[in-house]
Amino acid sequence: MEENNNALDIFGGNDAMKETIMAHANELLDTMLDFKELMFYYTSAIREIRTKLEILDTEFELKYQRNPISSIQTRLKSKLSILEKLQRKGLEISTESVEKNLNDIAGVRVICSYVDDIYSIAEALIRQSDIELIEKKDYISNPKPNGYRSLHLIVSVPVYFAESTRRVKAEIQIRTIAMDFWASLEHQIKYKKQINDPQNIADQLKKCADIITYTDILMQNIRQQIDDQQPEKTELDKIYDKLKKFDVTIGE
Repeated sequence: MEENNNALDIFGGNDAMKETIMAHANELLDTMLDFKELMFYYTSAIREIRTKLEILDTEFELKYQRNPISSIQTRLKSKLSILEKLQRKGLEISTESVEKNLNDIAGVRVICSYVDDIYSIAEALIRQSDIELIEKKDYISNPKPNGYRSLHLIVSVPVYFAESTRRVKAEIQIRTIAMDFWASLEHQIKYKKQINDPQNIADQLKKCADIITYTDILMQNIRQQIDDQQPEKTELDKIYDKLKKFDVTIGE
């Protein structure tokens, strides 16, 4: 039996139908590859921002012997979430539409110990000449009605490739450990399907948010009081501080 090596024959039908099917298949493959390449750009932007934040954290440790950043979390929005958001907004489903209309495909969450660290890190980051601040939403000074608090930055960062440079948007959320604790639990509760007396739950969550806000302020005040009470350093103390800087990890 003669072997059939023509890929078009697997579809059956006449030649015109086969060519139409292959044209649609080729268009679909091109779209999928374009989307995969776009996700690579966003992943690269996350790496760029994470590196910048890690450098800032190390600089603070060298200068002030403490780390303002407790942890850094990153995420790339799932393909299904991207599609759902485009459909919900009535937007065209294309890579061009994603780049133009969606700002949160690349996400970076920075967890700080104290509220003043949030603003110090944010200001240090957006001062960098290659970072473009597109939008800033301060939900710390102006919390959402449900009690949510965080500082949101939409930025554009350059990503350098072998033959080109591309600016990519990303969302950065900066919050304290306490704010993150509340937001994580609130997110879990919000997506429970069956909740009796949801208003009562919402009221309790708001009360928890108020308590956490008070705790954040109190902890920062305590730290400031301790800092203010430190005696003036002797020459021996200053030498010891310099020696401690040698133990700071500046690279792997």
